[in-house]
Amino acid sequence: MEKSTVINPVPPGGRIASVDVYRGFVMLLMMGEVLSFQSVATALPDSKFWQLLAFNQSHVPWTWLSLHDMIQPSFSFLVGVVLPFSLASRKNKGATTAALLGHALLRSLILIFLGFFLRSLGKGQTYYTFEDTLTQIGLGYTFLVMLGFCSRKVQIGALIVILVGYWLAFALYPLPGAGFDYASAGVSPNWEHNLQGFAAHWNKNTNLAWAADRWFLNLFPRSTPFQYNEGGYSTLSFIPTLGTMILGLLAGGIFKNDQKPAEKLKYFIIAAISLTALGILLQLTNINPIVKRIWTPAWVIFSGGICFGFLALFYWLIDLKQCKKPFFFLSVIGMNSIAAYLMSDGGLRQYITDNLYIHLGAHYNQIFGLAYATLISGALTLLLLWLILYWMYKQKIYIKI
Repeated sequence: MEKSTVINPVPPGGRIASVDVYRGFVMLLMMGEVLSFQSVATALPDSKFWQLLAFNQSHVPWTWLSLHDMIQPSFSFLVGVVLPFSLASRKNKGATTAALLGHALLRSLILIFLGFFLRSLGKGQTYYTFEDTLTQIGLGYTFLVMLGFCSRKVQIGALIVILVGYWLAFALYPLPGAGFDYASAGVSPNWEHNLQGFAAHWNKNTNLAWAADRWFLNLFPRSTPFQYNEGGYSTLSFIPTLGTMILGLLAGGIFKNDQKPAEKLKYFIIAAISLTALGILLQLTNINPIVKRIWTPAWVIFSGGICFGFLALFYWLIDLKQCKKPFFFLSVIGMNSIAAYLMSDGGLRQYITDNLYIHLGAHYNQIFGLAYATLISGALTLLLLWLILYWMYKQKIYIKI
């Protein structure tokens, strides 16, 4: 931890406020898991309102998405958005290309090992897994920085190669045969979310990425041999995740150019509509399904369009309309996103919740009835987490890697 004025250096004009707000919105979605809308929805099964909130606070079983599924792609996308500013700032301070690449490699390693640490909490030994958000970003970050030195044409070319190559690798991997042991893959052949026809190449735990992890993850010390990930997540997803970061890098390039703000907003909106439509087309034509858990090329394109949409919305509201005060609470979170991530995923969130029960009593959160208990305790926990981030903001303390 260190005292600093910024997390990611930006041009002399200052931080891009809309990016901080967007990042804060994403981290709030993650921290907001403590509200446990699903518990409220279970207690109030006839309420469509709470059912809708609960759906959007959980991941979909396989295809398409919920709002919660947009946390990881947004976080990855924003890594790319701020990179052009970070590189420019370090170059202005005299950093050489070699020094920048060395810093990128170090940052990649820190992100990977931080992912190991967070996933190993409460376990008897180090849990080596590579599907965590920080680890996935870490695996691709150095390559992203290398692309940051390249022209826009090279960046777009790299994106196309990644998406087409990853699609082709899955398409060429053989489908399960008649004697396939589905139990060893942790999925039923009759699972309602299994895809049919050509799209079956992207089914849960019977695809190329699952096969790669059956080899790769067993190279590490484990309490039991790795057979499958229950959620269907995989290490190889870092490759298309790099594609998501490249989309962010392209957006960052638009931010950094000298065009008028209205022109930049237009590019963001066009990208949002075009990418979202293309992703839906790939899904509906069965060419490639939209699956976040294995980060299919269609998911990169579809979620990338949504990321551009969020970016356009926040850019219009915050930077163009200067509507900053109502979103200040999000800026506080977004300016210290790593701290917010660690608070949410590192145990502090649960520690605060547990202590609220100790100090306020077992029934303090039932003042509006048992159905809303998690909502009350979760809201108090969120408030305390935000106050910690606000104190760090006031002290100009930001955690950065």
